[in-house]
Amino acid sequence: MQSDFLHRLTNLLPEHMRGESAEAALGLALIFLIASLVHLIIRVWIVRLLTKFDEKTETEWYAIILRHKLPQRALFMIPLLIIYNGLELVPQFHEDVTSFILRVTAALMILVGARVFDAFLSSMHSLYLLRPDAHLTPIKSYIQLGKVIVYVLAGFFIISSLADKSPWYFLSGIGAVMAIILLLFRDTLLSLVASVQLTSNDLIRVGDWIDMPQFGADGDVIDIALNTVRVQNWDKTITVIPTHKFLEHSFRNWRGMQESGGRRVMRSLKIDLSTVRFLSFREIEKLKESHLLKEYIEGKMKEIGEYNEKYLKGHSSTLTNGRWLTNIGTFRRYVIEYLKKHPNARQDMTMLVRQLEPTETGLPLQIYFFAATTVWAEYEGIQSDVFDHLLAIAPEFGLKVFQQPTGYDFRELKHQNG
Repeated sequence: MQSDFLHRLTNLLPEHMRGESAEAALGLALIFLIASLVHLIIRVWIVRLLTKFDEKTETEWYAIILRHKLPQRALFMIPLLIIYNGLELVPQFHEDVTSFILRVTAALMILVGARVFDAFLSSMHSLYLLRPDAHLTPIKSYIQLGKVIVYVLAGFFIISSLADKSPWYFLSGIGAVMAIILLLFRDTLLSLVASVQLTSNDLIRVGDWIDMPQFGADGDVIDIALNTVRVQNWDKTITVIPTHKFLEHSFRNWRGMQESGGRRVMRSLKIDLSTVRFLSFREIEKLKESHLLKEYIEGKMKEIGEYNEKYLKGHSSTLTNGRWLTNIGTFRRYVIEYLKKHPNARQDMTMLVRQLEPTETGLPLQIYFFAATTVWAEYEGIQSDVFDHLLAIAPEFGLKVFQQPTGYDFRELKHQNG
């Protein structure tokens, strides 16, 4: 049937164009014309129809596969199938030309198939990201690895198709090929191993706050890929770190702090050593009026009185013979009681106030507690409020915070000396 049809079409041509291969050439041209028309219909009509259907449906998975062009790429296989199978309907053409067209068409079909699988993997990744626990186990690196494998295999089969050789023919040189692959994809292979370890051991997740000073990274992880990990720093800049570097360098992950719901405050007040002393009776009575210290002072004075009565036996004329309240010790207790009553301090986490070794800049009084938030701005506000209060209240205990002399101090000294 097709021979008669082609024969009639050939008779319509001018006589000088009716050669031995006229029917074959005309048949080949018709096949390419039909394939081109189908391609045009797919591109102009069917793809638009798919897009309009997406606008009328609320199906999430359909929108995702359409966004990654999975059906669009799959449909482009149809024109290639028309060419590949249509050559059988064409009368015997030159064998080399037919073989060349078949090889090129097969290679294009393999390439389109690889692109379809690429879109399928991307769609699977996007669907996975819809899960609420997707950030706990990122799979982007595995998806990218799958794409690399698909394209490597596709390239291997495309070369085999164009060379008209069996794929097994090229396996004889697999050793040399592997050496080249190891050389070209060294960082990718290292990153693959690192990515598997990072995700399987749950070392990094998207959304984690990490600190990696050697790469200038201090912020949230926004993407974990096969080759790179992207970190958005607090100044909104982006740091890109090779994945395998996470196995070569140390880094700090603040996830534990974020999950605990409390962030540590550890700062010191430098107390001027010259202001550390015993409290007078008047000062003790005044401090006893504080609801934070009343119970402590009454209990401590009772304990001191019993001790002195037991061991001094009337020799209490000097302070060196007994025990007494100090302003620094009472201040330490005040800080603890203040933190226990603070609404933004975690009471279920470590809380302490301790003295560190005195230095040339005074006696460090370290305040250690956990703020009841992990939000940076709120944390800084809580920390500042606490130390605002402590700096202002320290003089009530006769204490001064150490500070290097300033120009104002020297002017006052000069004024006093006339």
